[in-house]
Amino acid sequence: MSTAPTPSDIARDVLSIEADALTQLREGLPAAFDDCVQMLLQVQGRVVVSGMGKSGHIAAKIAATMASTGTPAQYVHPGEASHGDLGMITGADALILISNSGETRELADIIAHAKRFAIPLVAITKNPDGTLGRQADHVLPLPNAPEACGIGMAPTTSTTCTAALGDALAVALMRLRGFEKDNFLAFHPGGTLGAQLLTVSAVMHKGDDLPVVHAQTPMSEALLEMTAKGFGVAAMIENGKLIGVITDGDLRRNMADLMSRTASQVATLDPRTITPQALLSEALGVMNTSQISALFAVDADGTLQGLVHIHDILRAGVA
Repeated sequence: MSTAPTPSDIARDVLSIEADALTQLREGLPAAFDDCVQMLLQVQGRVVVSGMGKSGHIAAKIAATMASTGTPAQYVHPGEASHGDLGMITGADALILISNSGETRELADIIAHAKRFAIPLVAITKNPDGTLGRQADHVLPLPNAPEACGIGMAPTTSTTCTAALGDALAVALMRLRGFEKDNFLAFHPGGTLGAQLLTVSAVMHKGDDLPVVHAQTPMSEALLEMTAKGFGVAAMIENGKLIGVITDGDLRRNMADLMSRTASQVATLDPRTITPQALLSEALGVMNTSQISALFAVDADGTLQGLVHIHDILRAGVA
């Protein structure tokens, strides 16, 4: 008597089937892939992605990934396209249509629209000889691999491969465009991704907001500067370069004769600093390691540029 598979057994089977299919896709990458990418690089408008059912969900994900990585893209629902949304697809665009069978009826109007206005058409399908494949300018066949559902009908392996192929297209376009972290941040200003890519320069205080003293500044004046600016620290500079900092700890260590001293007699020399181009996460790491709550930003030659406080990092959502 055979033992019924556990949920974990089923999960491992599903993942094995899909992993095998992805390996098959990698080893047999469609011959048209390079030409397809080069065509998409030349598009003056948008890459419009469409599909029906589960393919439609994957199409929307592919469009979103492209749009966030430097390739203007949008998803158009094939049913809505037949009722006016074809107007979203122009002669300056390119189309990526997804159909596992290659015979999805709802795509017919989009295909006809592409032919009428000479819009480049890419097909992602398991059936390159189907209607969609025959009408496409570039065909990216999916591997002939079984669905992982056990009955061979629920879109599982096919949608996984389609999503992976979409990622491959998006990343190839991204890298060939020279799309870098700064560009990515511009499209992700909110949420965790945006916060993790923020630099010190984006939030640091500068100019007249900085608490600044000089080596011979009496500590009575230095205390007023620290109190007025409200960061609990002061930068000691010489010719615009940071040479030391005064912190609350320095004040406590020199409390006995504080008012008879100058800034240079109290300041900590060779302080921890950060560059304005560093990520806020890096600044947070320095603060945690050094157990400090504020960090001065300097450029390559040590010139003071700004100050970032732990509260700035918290407000940015990094911590």
